Amino acid sequence: MVDKSSRRWFDAQLGRVVEELPAEVKDKLEEVPLHVEDYPPEDVMRELGVEYRDELCGYYHGVPIDERHIDQPAVEPDFITLYREGIMAAAADENGDITDERLREEIRITILHELGHHHGIDEDELGELGYG
Repeated sequence: MVDKSSRRWFDAQLGRVVEELPAEVKDKLEEVPLHVEDYPPEDVMRELGVEYRDELCGYYHGVPIDERHIDQPAVEPDFITLYREGIMAAAADENGDITDERLREEIRITILHELGHHHGIDEDELGELGYG
C-alpha cells in the first residue's frame, strides 16, 4: 500500500507531468479524464490476467474510438485509471529507489499508453512506439 507521503509525492509529480504535456494531449484528457488509485481491484486484475497488483500501471476503461458505431447503445464515459503502486514499481531502480524524473517518465508513458488504447492502438503497436 502507498503511504500518505508517497501518495502526495506521486500526485505532485503527476500534476507536473500533466502541466508539461503538449496542448493536444491535454485536450484528449478533457475527453478521457484520469483517475488515480493506489492499486487495481481484483476484477481488473482477473480481466487482464495480472497476477501481482504492482505489475499494472494503468487501465483504459471504455470503448476505443475505432470500435464505436452510430447505432451502438449508450455506454458509460471513458476514463483512464493510473495505479500508483505499479507506476512506482516500474520507476524504481534495482535498489528500489525512485527519482522525481524517473517517476515522471513512468507517469507520462502510462498516460500516453492508455490514451493509445482509447484511440484503438493495441499492446504490440504501443510497444513498437516505445509505450509498451
